[in-house]
Amino acid sequence: MALPVQQQVKYWGISTAVFLITLWFLGDVILPFVLGGAIAYFLDPVADRLETMGCSRAASTTIITLIGVLIFVVMVLAVVPTLVSQATSLIQIAPQLASDLQAFLTERFPQLLEPDSAVSQTLSVIGQQVQEKGGALLQTALSSAASLINVAVLIVIVPVVAFYLLLDWDNMVAKLDELLPRDHAPVVRHLASEVDKTLASFVRGMGTVCLVLGTYYAVALMLVGLQFGLVVGFIAGLVTFIPYVGALVGGALAIGLGLFQFWGDWFSLGLVAAIFGLGQVIEGNVLTPKLVGSSVGLHPVWLIFALSVFGALFGFVGMLVAVPVAASIGVLVRYGTTQYKASRLYRGLSDRSDT
Repeated sequence: MALPVQQQVKYWGISTAVFLITLWFLGDVILPFVLGGAIAYFLDPVADRLETMGCSRAASTTIITLIGVLIFVVMVLAVVPTLVSQATSLIQIAPQLASDLQAFLTERFPQLLEPDSAVSQTLSVIGQQVQEKGGALLQTALSSAASLINVAVLIVIVPVVAFYLLLDWDNMVAKLDELLPRDHAPVVRHLASEVDKTLASFVRGMGTVCLVLGTYYAVALMLVGLQFGLVVGFIAGLVTFIPYVGALVGGALAIGLGLFQFWGDWFSLGLVAAIFGLGQVIEGNVLTPKLVGSSVGLHPVWLIFALSVFGALFGFVGMLVAVPVAASIGVLVRYGTTQYKASRLYRGLSDRSDT
């Protein structure tokens, strides 16, 4: 005999509360394990594909790990130093950019920049503030990361955790399936498959879209000659998972920097704008339909809300789990809505009147 609904709600509520409290207290301690689990989930289909080609699970995991380590080493040696260098230069050049903007506005719109005006005073300090705060923010972020978890340990632990989770992924899923309440196992499996489908479409699909667009923006802007093209491409690709935000933020930053660098060279400035326009066309008509699909069910506003709430409550780890939790809640809400519409609470006595 199944437990009463009230007791089931109580037990599931206690389990959810324990999970959130654990996440709250452990915080960044579980960061390597969250990252390792995310990597294993992301790469599990690749391992399954290698298994269908004749490789064992251990061999598939080893091949994926070696390729991942090789890509990581190449990124560290070739991309990261340039990215850090450009980001540092952008922070240092900010005062000069603010001075150039003030000079341009003074020449074109002198009435806006009278010596005692608020606009003039704001522009006079914005460059210095960006430089001071930007450097302090970068230093604080690095020191905080070093104090919370040793970066070297993080680099070592995450691949190890990802390796073992990927190796035993199918066994872990089978063990969890055995622990499901027998009365609710079919429903839980159905919901889990829907969550997996949503995450597979969004996380894997949008991760690939972000990588492709970020690489495209960075390479194209650097070919045009924009000084901080790699940084702009990295930022644009990073926030591409929120529709239109990546193009708007990256485009505004690139065009703003291009105005100072290419002022008078309208062809180069037009190329910068065309790069982001073409990127939007490629994303909207090729990448997103092919890699993500149209049935993900994660509204951009819901994503922003989830990232804001979980980031504020649980920090960086919260932002990592925000998308899976948002996808899970979305699946549960859609399932609950379907059940509600099929219930007598929604239909009332209409069935009687129809018969």
